[in-house]
Amino acid sequence: MTARVLIVDDIATNVRLLEARLSAEYFDVVTATSGPAALDICATSDVDIVLLDVMMPDMDGFEVCRRLKASPKTHHIPVLMITALDQPSDRVLGLEVGADDFLTKPVDDVQLMARVKSLVRLKALTDELRARATTGQQIAIEDAIRAMDEIDTKGGSMLIIDTDQRHADRIKNHLSGQHKVDILVHPADAVFQVTGAQYELVLVSMALEDFDPLRVCSQIRTLEHTRTLPIILMADEADRPQVVRALDLGINDFISRPIERNELAARVSTQIRRHRYAVELRESVNNTMAMAVTDDLTGLYNRRYFDRHISLMLGKAQQQDRDMAVMMLDIDHFKQVNDSHGHDAGDIVLREFSQRMQRNIRGVDLACRFGGEEFVVLMPDTDVRQAESVAERVRVAVAETPFDIGSGKKLTVTVSLGVALNEGAADSPESLMKRADVALYRAKREGRNRVVFDAA
Repeated sequence: MTARVLIVDDIATNVRLLEARLSAEYFDVVTATSGPAALDICATSDVDIVLLDVMMPDMDGFEVCRRLKASPKTHHIPVLMITALDQPSDRVLGLEVGADDFLTKPVDDVQLMARVKSLVRLKALTDELRARATTGQQIAIEDAIRAMDEIDTKGGSMLIIDTDQRHADRIKNHLSGQHKVDILVHPADAVFQVTGAQYELVLVSMALEDFDPLRVCSQIRTLEHTRTLPIILMADEADRPQVVRALDLGINDFISRPIERNELAARVSTQIRRHRYAVELRESVNNTMAMAVTDDLTGLYNRRYFDRHISLMLGKAQQQDRDMAVMMLDIDHFKQVNDSHGHDAGDIVLREFSQRMQRNIRGVDLACRFGGEEFVVLMPDTDVRQAESVAERVRVAVAETPFDIGSGKKLTVTVSLGVALNEGAADSPESLMKRADVALYRAKREGRNRVVFDAA
């Protein structure tokens, strides 16, 4: 995972220490020694996350964070505040001015990397949504960003999963003044509990009796309508290795026991605000996207949209020296489906194929129907290993379960996939697509139902 990190601290020793830690993990690091300098860097260049010291002369970190979050240009940049202050009131103030997380000096390396990676993933998803809005044209992205300030974080609906009824009741008591809170003391029923419900947040205890809390989180993530549901872990110090693993798996946040009421309220409000903002941003994109850029049959973007979007995303990848992959997919022997079973059956296969593909790519990936039975997926920040994992997952999802075309008839369908990666500044959308197409042709020629990569 690569990202540009801005370190803001007026003490050179602190800057060098953090820069060494992050550079060792291949992050691109820029630095600032004052609040105004940090604001200028964020406003004039691409920054993926800000590591912000609180105690600085002239303009402290709280004011810097407040200004970053007040500007439409920098509102979406995650801010991780780092300070020697260790009072709960300081953490609460940091969260209230818009900080996405808070670490206390001396900074633990494992916690630092887990927090940075988690927030970078959030930034990548936000960037992709904003890029899609830009590609769609005439989308009022500024209105969606301004709406963030107007989002009310009260009246949230949340679920506490905890086998300790007394502890769960205490947490519920902290939150029930402003939110609707349910308690589940049988973790095995978590999937049943969230299915069909409209929860905006789940709090999971790390001290579940006879049940793996990370398994509970994983099960929640497998459901389509709760895949992006925020999850906060309630953990003891001894749980830190599991918490780090959970954050790396995509869990949104954790809070340490003993749980302080104000910090709990602030972290819950942050997650609800973030969740409601993401929902609103997605609805804005969906509702304002012209029908001209979507495919009626599958609901995917069409080739016209893709041709514009790949130019935007490839240019961004080249400017920031980031990976990007393109995957072309073609349903094997699709003409035989239409000839033998009719075009209605063919339409059913195309719709079901699109759904399986969508379920098995990532949230940041963009899927389009390129034409006929040919599809394409644009994958930002994706290297060979990640692209291979996604492509193989899609291939297996298509081949392993027959397609139901009605009247009790089932068809076995397979797909061939060709993948090409951005090779640098010399690449163009046309050359990248040509290499993916060549790889797809090889997959067809070598027997179909396979993934083939093409090298420049």
